[in-house]
Amino acid sequence: MLKLKNIPRRAEALSYKSSGVDIAKANAFVKAIGPDIAGTLNPSVIQSKGAFAGLFSLDRKKYKNPVLVSSTDGVGTKLLVAKSIGKHDTVGIDLVAMNVNDILCVGAQPLFFLDYIACGKVDVKILKAVIKGIAAGCRQAGCSLIGGETAEMPGLYAPDEYDLAGFAVGVVERNRIIDGAEIKAGDRLIGLPSSGLHSNGFSLVRKVFSLIEQKKLAKELLKPTRIYAKEVTAVVDQFPPQGKSSAAGVKGIAHITGGAFYEKLTKILPDGKCFIVDKKSWPVPEIFQRIQEKGNVRDEEMYRTFNMGIGLAFVFNQEIIPSVKAFLAGQKIKHYEIGEVGEDVKRKIIFSS
Repeated sequence: MLKLKNIPRRAEALSYKSSGVDIAKANAFVKAIGPDIAGTLNPSVIQSKGAFAGLFSLDRKKYKNPVLVSSTDGVGTKLLVAKSIGKHDTVGIDLVAMNVNDILCVGAQPLFFLDYIACGKVDVKILKAVIKGIAAGCRQAGCSLIGGETAEMPGLYAPDEYDLAGFAVGVVERNRIIDGAEIKAGDRLIGLPSSGLHSNGFSLVRKVFSLIEQKKLAKELLKPTRIYAKEVTAVVDQFPPQGKSSAAGVKGIAHITGGAFYEKLTKILPDGKCFIVDKKSWPVPEIFQRIQEKGNVRDEEMYRTFNMGIGLAFVFNQEIIPSVKAFLAGQKIKHYEIGEVGEDVKRKIIFSS
């Protein structure tokens, strides 16, 4: 048996703080972000001082057969651009967007959000800016920020490093789930413009542009990911999915993120179907052209890595496209008809130009 009396004692007294973790500073940070979090809460949030977890009450009167929808994601190496430039107030919006936009694609309404921040050392100024962004994103998405975790981990992260992860939950009526199952040849593809790069492809972006160039392009590179909650809610309410019984509803929604047109857009296609996409049907933002030209990046690689200016896409029966366009125009939602559904057993996407 190990005898404790034989273990030599250190000359100085150790503490958690001297090991690199300052609990008091972390608590001060949590207190400082209180007003930002409070601004996202709605009556469904149950606030309890002694609760170890976030509490949210689902309004059962509003739903007959509710299905909970969840998503988790991060921001990726866009954080390195934010760090190099010293601007941290937009990546929080990115974090919310990457999660809630996925939830929207099945027709769900975002309910609540949780964040996880891992860092080498709590820098209250930087992390408070991050949380301000997260809170702003939650307000845009119409969901509540009901909890989170800030983990100070010296040794695993450098003192000036941090990483973000998020988790979102939404709800949809079972009979209004959108999964692309009813997509048929001849259906049309309507795309909504992105706000720029969003949060994908930054490992390639940082390879293409030097640090000096990244700083010069900071405003463009750090544009927050567009959150499509209002647009999707409006479209789904106006053209609700109706399964096999009707062709008058939205049939599919795709969030164009990592994998872009080749992976994410085609994810909603049934077997044997493909998208025929017209590259000339929407304006490609200049930033993508600069990346392609300076990095000598092939077309296929660009459309597999980046959204190329289309952040979200809907699929509708061709017969209701005039009504869809009229509705979107009436709502002042910019949109483009970017392609149609075809049949192909080998290819999922074909580009025409």
